[in-house]
Amino acid sequence: MIQLALYAGIFLTVLGLIGLGACIRKAMAVKRGDADGSSAAMHKLVALNMAAVGTAFLGLALVTVGLIFGS
Repeated sequence: MIQLALYAGIFLTVLGLIGLGACIRKAMAVKRGDADGSSAAMHKLVALNMAAVGTAFLGLALVTVGLIFGS
């Protein structure tokens, strides 16, 4: 059971980091002028960023729980 928490945490952390990478790529495209920089697009980008950070946080919390209870 503890290993499941650890592996799920690793998966969520990686998923969150991928989301953060997507946010960075999209923000760089907006900065270069390649993508739409409207207010609605920025609100979607902020929402994606918050979701990615939250996912990575939950993943790291699960990894921490798995490591504490696993040893």
